This record gives sequence, C-alpha cells and structure tokens, in this order.
Amino acid sequence: MSDPLEALWLRGVAFNPAAPSDVLIRLLDRAAAGEAGLLMCEGRDLPDVVIDATLRHPDYVMRRALARNRYVDPARLAPLATDPSGIVRGWLAAGPRHYPRWVRPLPDDILVALLTARDGGEDGKVTADEIAGELDSSRQIPPSFHRSMAGHEHPELRIRATRRWQSLTPAQRARLLDDPDPAVRAAARDRSWELDPERVEATLPSLGSHGRGFVLGTCALSPALVEQCFTDGTVQPLARNRHTPAHAVARLARHPDAVVRALVAARPDLGPDLVGELGRDADHDVRRRVRLHPFPRTWAEYGAIQRVMGHGPDCTCPIAGPDTEPSPDWFAACAASEEPALRRVAASWPGLPAGRVAALAQDTDEEVRIRLACHHPLAPPRLLLDVFVTRPAHRPHLLSLPAFPRTGTASLIGHPDPQVRALAAADPALPEPPVDDPDETVRRAAAANPSLTPGALEALLADPRTAEGAAANPSLPVARMRALLDRCPDGAASPPPAVPR
Repeated sequence: MSDPLEALWLRGVAFNPAAPSDVLIRLLDRAAAGEAGLLMCEGRDLPDVVIDATLRHPDYVMRRALARNRYVDPARLAPLATDPSGIVRGWLAAGPRHYPRWVRPLPDDILVALLTARDGGEDGKVTADEIAGELDSSRQIPPSFHRSMAGHEHPELRIRATRRWQSLTPAQRARLLDDPDPAVRAAARDRSWELDPERVEATLPSLGSHGRGFVLGTCALSPALVEQCFTDGTVQPLARNRHTPAHAVARLARHPDAVVRALVAARPDLGPDLVGELGRDADHDVRRRVRLHPFPRTWAEYGAIQRVMGHGPDCTCPIAGPDTEPSPDWFAACAASEEPALRRVAASWPGLPAGRVAALAQDTDEEVRIRLACHHPLAPPRLLLDVFVTRPAHRPHLLSLPAFPRTGTASLIGHPDPQVRALAAADPALPEPPVDDPDETVRRAAAANPSLTPGALEALLADPRTAEGAAANPSLPVARMRALLDRCPDGAASPPPAVPR
C-alpha cells in the first residue's frame, strides 16, 4: 500500500469499536488491507461473524493472528486446535504475545485436542511435541487440569498427569502406578522418583543447576543429600521443602543466616519449642514471620504468604492460581489483620467478598491497595485509576481489566506523563480533546475521542498525525468508514472463501 494515509485509515477502522462486521470482514483481505487485518485479528475483541470468517480464512497467517487474540473468548478458538496448519496450532498453544501478567486458561477440550494430536499439522512445519512444549510454557494450562487428567480415558493424558506427580492425590498416584496401559505405568514409575529419597539422590547429578533447585526445594531427600546441602551451604531450598526431615528443620531454625531462619519460621511442621525459640529471635524479620502465621498452619497458607513476601510495590510477577488455596475464612482473617503483609495476601485473592474489598481499597498500606487493584475483579475503578497514575509498572495490566475506567479522567489532561494524558484525552467528557499535543499517543487518543463531531473528524483524517485515531473514532459514520476502505487499493472488497478442512 503506497499511500501512508490509507494505511493509517485502515488501521484506525480495524480498531474502531463502532465498525460493523461487514466493514471488519473487508479488512481480512490482506492484498487490499495490508497488515490492518492481522493487527485486528490479534488485537481486539471481534463480533462472532468476523471470528467465523477468520476461522474459515484460506490464509493461515490470518488464522495464526486470531490464535493469539487475548480478547476473544478462548472457547471460540476451538477449531484452531485442529487447524490444518501446525503453525496456527503452535501459536494457539503459545498464547498471547507480550507475556501478560494474567493469561486466561484454555478450555479443557482445546487442551485435550492440542495434547493428543498425532502430528503437528498438514504443513509439517512443527511437530506435535513442539506444540505441546509451547503449551506447557504458556500458562494456559490451569493447575487443576493435570489432576483432572489422571483418570482420563486417553492414555496420553494420563501420562501427562504423571508430570505433576506431587500435585496428585495418593489415590491418583496409586491408580497410575497400577494403570492398565503399560506406557502409563512406566511414566508413573518414572515420575515417582520425586518422593523416593534414594532415587532422588541418584537422579540429582543428571539434572543440571536448574533441576537441582527444583529437587532440593520440592522432592523427598535422603539423609546424605541433606547433609551435603549443609556442607555446601545450599540450604535455602531445604527451608521451603515440605519433605525436609524434622532434624534438618531444627538445624535450619538455628542457622546463622537470618534469611534461612525466616523461611523456617513460617513452616507448618514446626514444633512448639522451635516456634517459641524463633519468636524470640534477634532478627526482626524472623520474629515477624512467626507472628504473621500463628498456629495451626497449613502448607497452602504458607505458600500464599511466601508468594507475597519480599515483593515491592512495582512487582509485576505473573498472576496465576496456586495448586491449592487456603480457606475463604483464612483470607477473611488476613484481610482484617493488623499486619500489612497479611492484608496484602488477602488483597491478592480474587475471591475476597465485596465488603472486604471495599475496606482494603481504603487501606493505609500502598502495597495492599496496589495488589487489590491488580488482582481483584471488584477493585473499585477509582483505585484502578489511582494506581495507573502513580505506578507506571502496572499500566499494561490495568488497561486490560474490564473494570478500568475510561471516563472520569478529564482532570488528568494536564498531567506531565503522556501515558496519563493519553488516557484523559480519550475521555468523552473532555471539552476539547488535545489533537495538537506534542506526544503521538496523546494525539491519537484525542482524535479517537467520541465527543468529536463527524465534521471535526474530516480535518483529522487528512492529517497523518491524527488520521489513525480519527478513523478509529466511534463517532465516524459507518458510511464514511466504508468510503475510506473504498479509496484504498482493490477496495478491500469481499469476504474470503472458506478454508478446506
């Protein structure tokens, strides 16, 4: 496409929330619309008829773009799990680009289709194992999936369930070890080493540095391996490992490193003597860990606290559900605690009831408010906006939340940060959107402000600095959108034919 203005118009129309389905379908013609259709298929929510047209598109590149759409209901993407192109399947398995903090899990039927495929697609570009590897690292598999697959009729899925051996119940592990399928039995025996101290000791040398951390922090350890950790000074993983024997835990509780003692201080398996000893520890953080987590304790509660401790206000770690969760009553108690760290734990739980959410939204601890804004679906819009303005690290995540406010921001139009001004520039309550702002993102947002009249948009469409935003403006008449597409080469004319399946 030779005319820069035409490319800007197409990209704008592609993201215009008022564009009807027939207009959006015209953008699926790459020869006429260039990259606008690809950007649209990946980067916005789409009407069902447009999704259907993309799923049938003969060009795998268009289907591939849809595979990474984070705005469309994942259930609508089910046909892509068996797409003729392995590249399309691989992109679906890889998940959304740019590593968002929270990734929606794929439905079980899509996971099953991707994981049980006999090949990587008709194009032979990738293998089934490569697609499964993409899926494993995508965070699209919920923790519950492997447990639910332990009894699945498909042997390959029961084999995959063995890969999360310690997350399975003892009964599930026993059934897999006695499975009627020899391949499943073999996989179960292979994975059962994690809870066999002698096999752990024998396996460790072959795992490398990354595998060593996993083993020492999660597996059952032999006495010789425990002693070796004390000799080497690599005891921090032991302090977190629920399988560490009692005599080693007692040694760790008296370790000269306060960090190690603090990790031990919150373990659920401490005896009363050690609890009392650590509660009188010379180190403030050790004493605080004992105070934060009074008995009785569970490992799920220990994990919930560990996931929050040591993270600052700008932490952007991935948001994912744990394998097991403490009870709602425990989270409610944390929300009412005098300890800010426990209120941060409560604020990180998306199941906290509305009354507790309202209280934490006014909390005096900034990290409590930030965690609530980033983790809870009922966090008030005003809080989301406050965190957006004060903590730039969280802006990409906050903008993805359905409750994030798009109005009531006009007072921020004079803010020195262009990202904040861009948000305010799109507010329909703004009397005069700043289409001449020196920052490009602010100008584009201002040109897309729905308070602008169709007459005002005409001048903005003719200016390369504002053309894309003006074409994305929902106040632009549909007839004008069609006219913009008609002016482009080939007219972006007709919907594509169906892809053969």
